[in-house]
Amino acid sequence: MVLGRTIAVHIRCRRDGDMTTHRAKNPHAVTSAAARQLSPRSDREARRVLVCLCDPTRFKIVRALQATELAAGDIAIVIERSRATTSHHLQILRDVSAVKGRREKNVIYYRLSDDLTAKVLDAVEAAFDLFLPH
Repeated sequence: MVLGRTIAVHIRCRRDGDMTTHRAKNPHAVTSAAARQLSPRSDREARRVLVCLCDPTRFKIVRALQATELAAGDIAIVIERSRATTSHHLQILRDVSAVKGRREKNVIYYRLSDDLTAKVLDAVEAAFDLFLPH
């Protein structure tokens, strides 16, 4: 980094779409932080996963499935919701690939998936484990 060098950062305002220019106080820090930003596609996926988990019912479902695979009806019992409500929330979790289901006759068993979405959910869940009594 050259002393006295300034970097102009162009920002498109979300509200009116105009371009504005700001001078970086710490160009190296700005460059490092900008490199850590997600691509637009990854950003959309991250938003979907995080919005999905922000619902208390879906949060409870994920917590329950961390322990073991469960039948849909058993999930409803654990989270104290109706089967219809549970089914609705399981569909949303399936849509973001957070859970996977397998059919055994007329019963669907759910488990957390193994993809990136599940890893994100596991990390968030681990953070909330700090609230558990010791």
